[in-house]
Formats: sequence, structure tokens, C-alpha cells
Amino acid sequence: MEILGVSGSPRKGGNTETLLRETLQMAERMGCTTRTFPLSEKAVAPCKACGGCFQSGACVIQDDMQELYALSSRADAIVWASPVYFGDVTAQLKCVMDRTFAQLQRRSLKNKVAGVLVVTRRVGAVQAKSLVNSFCIVHGMVVAGGAIGYGRDPGDVLTGVGGGMNMTAMEEARLLGEAVVNLAKRLRGAP
Repeated sequence: MEILGVSGSPRKGGNTETLLRETLQMAERMGCTTRTFPLSEKAVAPCKACGGCFQSGACVIQDDMQELYALSSRADAIVWASPVYFGDVTAQLKCVMDRTFAQLQRRSLKNKVAGVLVVTRRVGAVQAKSLVNSFCIVHGMVVAGGAIGYGRDPGDVLTGVGGGMNMTAMEEARLLGEAVVNLAKRLRGAP
């Protein structure tokens, strides 16, 4: 099984990538292959609302989103990760979410497992997580759960708290990886 992690952070090596890496490492320990699509290293333009995807069934904008279309089509599960900016996901992840409209027609994300990982300094985690959950549901994805990490400076999540009762951010990330893999296995009929 292949698990894809999409990091919506523009900051390379920050808390979002740290927690996503922990989630994917758990998936690897459970026998999965993983890939990461870090938006800190990619160029994804916003949707132009041109309607080109209605004509061709694919987005007409040629950028790194084309790579993500291919990766997401092959993946059994996708973990969407973002820091919270002004109570929401980053502009980078929102561009990706908008550009998946081209996939909605074909329903290419339907029945894939989704996980949601959010990092915040203080507030906004619930709103951002809810937005990504709703996005996944619109695509027909099956949401396995989510994780929240608190921290501002890079590395804060290594020792910081998570959103759950008496849990660290790293524990939540590992539990998310486990939940995503277990649900993907169940949906494939694997023991």
C-alpha cells in the first residue's frame, strides 16, 4: 500500500513536516511505502476557474500539480497536513484543494483513505481541520481521523502537546499513521 503525505507548509523543515514525517514513518513501520509532496518545494498556481477541466477532464494549468494528480491517483491513502494561518489552512494547501476540482469530475479520490494533520501556535486548529475534513468528504474520501500539534518555532512539536487529552503531538501523529493504514487495509479487505 502507498500512503501519500501532502505538506501544505511553505516552511521547509518546520513543525508540519516534522509531524507528517512521524505519521508516514508509522505507516512505513506497518509495511507501507510512503511519499511526500512538500509544497515548500513545489509551485502550484491557484485555480483560474477557466472551465478547462470541464472540457478535457483534466486541469489545463501545467505546474507541479500535475505531479500531485499522478501521485494521488496511485495512493491508497493521503494525509493532508497544514499549519494554521489566520484560522485556516495555508494559501498553498488551499490552492491544491481548489485545483483538485479537476479530479472531482472523475471522482479519482473517491474511497481513498484520508488523514488530517494540523499544526497551530494557539487557536484555529479545529476550524482548519474541519475544512480539510469537509474537503475530503466532498471528494468521497473516507476520513480515518486527524491529529493536532501545538508549536510556533521549528521543533516545538517534538516536545509539545497534541489536541487530545494527555497526548503529545508526536503521539497523535503516530496514532494518525496507524489509523490511516488500518482503515486502508480494512477497505482493501486485508487482515
